Amino acid sequence: MNAGGIDAQRISSMLAQLRAAAQKPEGLGSGAIAPAVTKPPQASPTTQVSFSDALKSSLDQVNNMQLQAEQMGKDFAMGNDNVSLSDVMISGQKANIAFQATVQVRNKLVTAYQDMMNMQV
Repeated sequence: MNAGGIDAQRISSMLAQLRAAAQKPEGLGSGAIAPAVTKPPQASPTTQVSFSDALKSSLDQVNNMQLQAEQMGKDFAMGNDNVSLSDVMISGQKANIAFQATVQVRNKLVTAYQDMMNMQV
């Protein structure tokens, strides 16, 4: 096994981590955004979460992912042996996907708002 290289076992491990992160609900994961097809958890009357709190939490998670990816890139560029190129690239792609999903949600919210404003009363 070569030092610093990626072997098949490490690739399999990374794929398993990505698949596991993609299947976890948003509140339980390590910051990954939940897929749109998951059912929302049934909120009991005592544990209701406001829309603004959920939106702020999601935006904070995306921001944290981007900051973490940026820091990992800086660490790798500075020669930190604890950060591998594959980790930097995966972190960057996760942050990119989270940001793209956030932009799509924003676009859907704007479209819904415009549709409501154009409704006849």
